[in-house]
Amino acid sequence: MPTLNRSPRPLAGLFALGLTIALAGLAHAEPKVLAKIDGVAVTEDDVSDALQDIGPGLPQKLEGAERQKYVLDYLIDLRLVAKKAAADKMDSGPAFARRMAYYHDKLLMEAMLTDVATKATTEEAERKAYDDVAKGQPPVPEVHARHILLPSEDDAKAALARVKAGEDFAKVATELSKDPGGEGGDLGWFTRDRMVPEFAEAAFKLEPGQVSEPVKSQFGWHVIKLEEKRMKTFPPFEQVKDQAARYVAQKAQSELLTALHAGVKIERSEPEPKPAAPADPAKPKAP
Repeated sequence: MPTLNRSPRPLAGLFALGLTIALAGLAHAEPKVLAKIDGVAVTEDDVSDALQDIGPGLPQKLEGAERQKYVLDYLIDLRLVAKKAAADKMDSGPAFARRMAYYHDKLLMEAMLTDVATKATTEEAERKAYDDVAKGQPPVPEVHARHILLPSEDDAKAALARVKAGEDFAKVATELSKDPGGEGGDLGWFTRDRMVPEFAEAAFKLEPGQVSEPVKSQFGWHVIKLEEKRMKTFPPFEQVKDQAARYVAQKAQSELLTALHAGVKIERSEPEPKPAAPADPAKPKAP
């Protein structure tokens, strides 16, 4: 459901997909103790917090108990090293205080954005976002086709003659086609706007099972076989519910940031960099 995406403020986009601050975990009265270091407990909640921090960087092969052991070992090392660093007075000075202030603010920001997203993400809001997009997406024709791409008309005619003589289209495509993508020349399902005009016009005129005469485009000469036709409809709500939820959360976070910026005087010592130039809209679409 790509049309639910928007361009939010940078921080909203960052946290819309990944914030998982376990606010409900604060209610745990007695988290399970997994280890003690000189009598100081390391709990399941500590492991959960650490996993949110280092989890994305862990090897995928680490699963279950092995993954928990890895994180617990990391926490034990962290506590021991931190204790030694504190004894050596490494937690004093302006640089450490500045970084502590940064992480304090970062955690508060994550908690606030998560809270805003959680409150905004109701089924009613998700369905409204879905309906707003769905009503602007009427059914459109879609086809499933194969093609053989060749450099000259004579080559395309020779390939077509083999197909007309009874050879399997996919076999001929595998043997001759200069298009490296798609096994047996298979292009999958596509709508008219996905292809260059000459190719799309020829493909959409065919009926299932029919093979076109050679068609020229800027990529070469095509012989097209139409496999199937159907109407592409907007997916049902249940199929894109997660995307709708992310959109609603992202939108709520972006609106919060916009509101917080309003009326605040922000002075930059250097001008903001100019946005990158948009992609060339005239660039041709390859079949």
